[in-house]
Parts: sequence; structure tokens; C-alpha cells
Amino acid sequence: MPESQHLARQAGLSPGVLAWIRKQCGAQWHIRGIRPLLGGISSAVYELELEGNGESASWVLRQYTNRDWLEEEPDLVAHESAALQAASECGIAAPGWLASDSNGGGSGTPSVLMSRLPGEVVLMPKARAGWLRGLAQALAHLHLQGTKSFPWTYFSYIDPTRFSLPEWTGKPEVWRDISRVIQGPEPAYTHRFIHRDYHPGNVLWEHGRVSGIVDWVNACLGPSGIDIGHCRVNLAQLHGPEAADRFLEAYMECMQGGQGAEYDPYWDMVTLACYVSDGLEVYRGWTDLGVTHLNEELLAIRLDEYAESLLQRRAASLITR
Repeated sequence: MPESQHLARQAGLSPGVLAWIRKQCGAQWHIRGIRPLLGGISSAVYELELEGNGESASWVLRQYTNRDWLEEEPDLVAHESAALQAASECGIAAPGWLASDSNGGGSGTPSVLMSRLPGEVVLMPKARAGWLRGLAQALAHLHLQGTKSFPWTYFSYIDPTRFSLPEWTGKPEVWRDISRVIQGPEPAYTHRFIHRDYHPGNVLWEHGRVSGIVDWVNACLGPSGIDIGHCRVNLAQLHGPEAADRFLEAYMECMQGGQGAEYDPYWDMVTLACYVSDGLEVYRGWTDLGVTHLNEELLAIRLDEYAESLLQRRAASLITR
């Protein structure tokens, strides 16, 4: 998924965009305020405050401004719109789909209009144990919905056979072993409806509880281990490998005591390889949301430790099979 380095966010929206939004609103609603939302780096997102007939509502407008991404995946709007509806049908707390402009013919930019969930992103919690368990419970709830029909299916973002060892690593032998593992066969798995981009930046919290999951454009049918691995590599960077392990333990407990889980360290490894394939840098979405203590040196140490822990976990799982 290409990531835009320079998004054209602005406090206001063009007259054409506003006209399209008003058309979706209906005559009873009036746009009272517009606020750019931070945390994402692949599209421009705005919160819309509406009022009408003595009531108020909050909507979210997502504009796909990254032309490279649109060229690579021209069905982005259709994909996210279908995913939002599928999530709702599964009983998952996700934004409600309201309207789409697939090619930008109405608003000028390919866009999705959706309801705004209550809550805020939490990256540096005061009570980390409860936070990790909440993340695990929300993901387990998604995966326990089982399989369903959905047009988009999982594919790897990298070719494992072309993976290169990161230049910054202090443990090249660890990464050589990981490279050998991911070039082997994928573990067997059940096709489940997965988020595909599950991490703390896409989870909202209200009053200490998860209030919903956002950013569904990558949802697909695929291995649940990809969602686990995606969250774990983010946690390893934000809080260290131990936090990633605590999350996994909580997830396994939530998956019917492990009976409903299909976990294999392979998926952690291939997700990790995806993360480091384009170099090492602090995710701008985190800094936008106030996380300023991370640097590339700390990330390198944590990812080396995490990589080594994955090999140890895989070795232990092979012994117990």
C-alpha cells in the first residue's frame, strides 16, 4: 500500500466537495464544522459536525489523495465501502457507511463518507495491561465471526524470495534465519474476514474500553495471523517485544482459550519483513498523535529483539508439535 508523504489537508473543503456532502446529507442537515483528523498518512480524513432539527451528528469524510495508490488499486472506494458494510453485518463496531464517490465525479476526489465512532486513539496508555487486553479482545471478536463471502482476498505485500537483510541490524544471523522461514511454504489457514491493518492507531477508546475499529480499506479474507502480526510489530516498536507477547497471550485467551486460534510465528515474520523492507523510520502517524520519544536507534534495537523472539517462539512450537 503506497503511503503519501505529503497530504493536502486543509481546514476547509472546496465548494464542490461541500456540495457533494450536502447532497448526501439531505435537506435537514447543515454542516456546522470541519476538522482535519490526524494519525493517518495514506489519505486525507476530516470530521464533519452536522446539526438539524435540534439534533447533531458527526460524520467522517475520507478522501483518497494518493494517486500512486489509486493507480495501483483503483477500487479503493468500493473496497472500503464494502468492508464497512461487511463489518457492520458481522456485528463489529466500525463506522457506518453512508455514501461513496468512486471516481471523484461528484466531489472531485475519490471519497467515502461514513459515520464517526465515539472515542479517541490511545497509543501510550496509563494502564498497559488492560489496554493490551482490550486490543486483543477486539481482534478476537472480529476473528470469531468466522468466514464470510467477501470479494477481496489476502496477498503478501512483499515477495519473500527478494527480501534483503536490513542494513541497520545488529543481528544479521537472526534476519537470515527469518528470511529462510518466510521463503518456505505458508502455513495452512482458514480464510477469515480480517482487518489487514490492525494496530493501535486504528482502534478507538472511550471510558477505558474499545469503542470501535477504523480504516477498513485493506479488509479481506485471509489468515488471522496477519492481523495478529500487524498489531504485534506495532506494539514491539511502541512499547517493546514484551508488550507484543502480552498481547498475543491475551488474544489466545480470548479466542476460546486458544481453541479458536490459528497462530503461527510465520505470519509474524512475514509481517515484520514487510515493515523493514522499505527501511527504518518512526511512523509519522505516531508523531502526529504526540508520540515523540521514539527514534530509529531505539526501533532498531526493539525490532532486532522482536525478530530474535520470533525465532525462539517458532523453535518452541516445532518442539511441541
